[in-house]
Amino acid sequence: MTLLITVIAAVITTVLWYNRKNNDMQLPVLMFMFWGAFLMWLVDAIFEYVELGAAYFTPAVEDMINDSFLGLSVIALALVIWVVYLLIKDPKGVVRKSLS
Repeated sequence: MTLLITVIAAVITTVLWYNRKNNDMQLPVLMFMFWGAFLMWLVDAIFEYVELGAAYFTPAVEDMINDSFLGLSVIALALVIWVVYLLIKDPKGVVRKSLS
């Protein structure tokens, strides 16, 4: 579930980045965070499959719920990091104007 959630977030962010009109929202930063998370979970899934074999494809309900919460928390953390990056980078100058 974690792998599935992060690949969905990565694909959505990539589509948004590809269809952008300008780069004010710094979408490549968010996109690369999601693709990096996807690669991390993909390697984890490969090693877990090697360890468990066919049992990897029949997880318990509790494991699926835990993986879903982990995937959503990874997405939430990436969004928080992205917002902080936006506030620091301030591409539209909004924070600079409000502080002056």
